[in-house]
Amino acid sequence: MPISRYVSRSMEEGGWIRRMFEVGIALKAQYGDENVFDLSLGNPIMEPPAAFHAELRRIAGNPAPGMHRYMPNAGYPETRQAVADTLSGETGLPFGAGDIVMTCGAAGAANVVLRAILNPGDEVIILAPFFGEYVYYIQNHNGTPVIVPTNAEFGLDLAAIDAAITARTRGIIINSPNNPSGVVYPDADIRALGDLLGRAEARYGSEIFIISDEPYRRIIYDGLEYPQVFPHYEHTIVVNSHAKDLGLPGERIGHIAVHPGYAGKAELVDGLVFCNRVLGFVNAPALMQHVVRAVQDASVDVGEYQRKRDYLYDRLTGMGYSAVKPQGAFYLFPRSPLDDDEAFVAALQEYNVLVVPGKGFGAPGHFRISYCLEDRVLEGAMDGFARAAEQYLR
Repeated sequence: MPISRYVSRSMEEGGWIRRMFEVGIALKAQYGDENVFDLSLGNPIMEPPAAFHAELRRIAGNPAPGMHRYMPNAGYPETRQAVADTLSGETGLPFGAGDIVMTCGAAGAANVVLRAILNPGDEVIILAPFFGEYVYYIQNHNGTPVIVPTNAEFGLDLAAIDAAITARTRGIIINSPNNPSGVVYPDADIRALGDLLGRAEARYGSEIFIISDEPYRRIIYDGLEYPQVFPHYEHTIVVNSHAKDLGLPGERIGHIAVHPGYAGKAELVDGLVFCNRVLGFVNAPALMQHVVRAVQDASVDVGEYQRKRDYLYDRLTGMGYSAVKPQGAFYLFPRSPLDDDEAFVAALQEYNVLVVPGKGFGAPGHFRISYCLEDRVLEGAMDGFARAAEQYLR
């Protein structure tokens, strides 16, 4: 066979979003695009803000010599400083350009971090429900994923996390606002997690990192402020992306930020820069680095996503579906009316509605809906949800 057994097995076991995409193509070919309601992909439809387009036009119209050449593998110093200045303003901590590595999105950033910190067999805790690719990112670098459940409201279960920590624990990935639940972990819980990890480090004589995956950090609702992780734990590494806040998923631009007070920062950043290079990313895209340094404070219209959340949540709970109301991101993660979430997802396909089963996020018995879509798709899906509710919830 042309591919490895590991890749073949992983493709068979995972890839639920990809599978639903392929189902969608088949259904659209059969029934027409306008009659199929694909709520499976987290591919934001909102265009980048005006400030982004203005800066892109300015740079394209006045290209500087050498602007497309290689730069230091960590990225342009000016861009790294712009990110550092934003983080300093948000956290009150003294970030500098040396604390930042520009990356090919948050996915590239996560792989760079894991490659830099993991020894073979090191364990990384991930909290269910989780973005399914985390498992593969950890395994990419010879680590062992350890899945820990969250509580009934998808919040941190600190006792379960504490019980899962061993002498081999090297990190914990947190994602808030969370994909797929939309939950934002409150400040008090982040502080308690930092205290818990500090005690575990003392217990085992080890070093345990929080890897905070924050691409939805600015997609947050109801006037909430984002609970920063950095002030609560020095062994924190943030991976971030402009895919969601600037609507740039195809541009693959993000960064890694290391706590400025971390004692091993210089060695860690050197390792991150090395891994950014040898993993084949080399550097983050040059043009996007030029653009995003000028629009660090810009974002898409979050109010538009909140409107879509309210519509979807109100309609589905009104039909009898049970769901935790999202506080951020652009996903809803209802409980499946059937214990077998795959079977319920298949039932929705009978009405040309596509969602992703919860087992793809480590949380069977649920299903994920993406609402970063045109209103016509959300509205068109309501009949299918209503008919499924009549069949399985009455």
